Amino acid sequence: MRNSEHDRFLKSLGFPELSVHHSFNHFDFTRPSRRILVIGPMGSGKTEYSSRVWRDSEVALTKSDVVREQTADGEADRRRVFFVRSMLDAARFPEYPEDALAFRGGFIRCGNQIAKIRSSFELETLLAEHPESGTWIIDEASFYDERLVYVIENEALTRGVIFIFPTLVLNFRKEIFNPTARLLLETATDVFPLTAFCEHASCIEDSFYTYRYYRVDARECPALYFDPLIVIGGDKHQIDPIVPNYSTRCDRHHYLPGKKYTFFALKPLGETASRGDLDPLERELTALHRAIETSELYRMFTGVDESERSIGQNALLVPHIAERALTYLYAEANLVSVEQLRALVARLELDSLFIERTLDANKRPLRLR
Repeated sequence: MRNSEHDRFLKSLGFPELSVHHSFNHFDFTRPSRRILVIGPMGSGKTEYSSRVWRDSEVALTKSDVVREQTADGEADRRRVFFVRSMLDAARFPEYPEDALAFRGGFIRCGNQIAKIRSSFELETLLAEHPESGTWIIDEASFYDERLVYVIENEALTRGVIFIFPTLVLNFRKEIFNPTARLLLETATDVFPLTAFCEHASCIEDSFYTYRYYRVDARECPALYFDPLIVIGGDKHQIDPIVPNYSTRCDRHHYLPGKKYTFFALKPLGETASRGDLDPLERELTALHRAIETSELYRMFTGVDESERSIGQNALLVPHIAERALTYLYAEANLVSVEQLRALVARLELDSLFIERTLDANKRPLRLR
């Protein structure tokens, strides 16, 4: 939207008509109780946004006590920043110091103002141990339990503390990541959406989405829709066909084969199993495991155009498709019981170690051996 006052001012300086965009302001530590979502795909600069807040705080802390009157409520001074990273993220950036706020292209050392946690309870402990910190940056907040959102809201409203969440809110399926992500969206006071370039080699469009794929025999093999929700990958290129790669893609180049199959075939088979008839599901899993060309999944890729068929058939090269389908029905759809899961793993001789690791990552631990 054009601002006539800005236009007149620029014209008085001799500028021609032009579009004036909002400036990149320094962080405002004077406004209390905010819950700020910084959202975007990987590589969009979410953590780099955090580093800018940290640098701004270092400048703001050099100011006099007059400024503190504007930035503090009681003991909590919003110029004092604490950075929180998830334990799930501990393996990233191993080459950096333990106290580093690391991002692509650099890092800032936070000294004793950084910690790794696993849950909302550990966050409560940190908040109690550091009452002087008035701005908290919680990296990848969507990975925590839903209770975290209420802990944060209580601290913000009762003590004026600011919380910043550089986080994904969409998963690789382009859906709201989980209940925690939805609650963060519902309770946020500010949202800063960031984009990145689409990482497809032939595209330079804005990207909003995280894309998961595997490398099998040098081919890009997109994850199927029913791939486990959480599979720990990383920033480094993976050639192991079991370990995923992640990149950021625009809508046109974000491939997600198998969605129609999941709702037209896989979930109905799981619903039939939940009513006690396991045979139809066992037949489909047997086909996925031993002769994928006979599966309903393969059949669904034969009636589409050549480009979509090629993408889908590449996805079928990824190992453990039967294990992934069964894990989805058990851990996410809740349609297969523990007893049915154990029986299918044993009868079909599925990879129990792969399933155990997947269930652990998705917070549904189960021992099968």
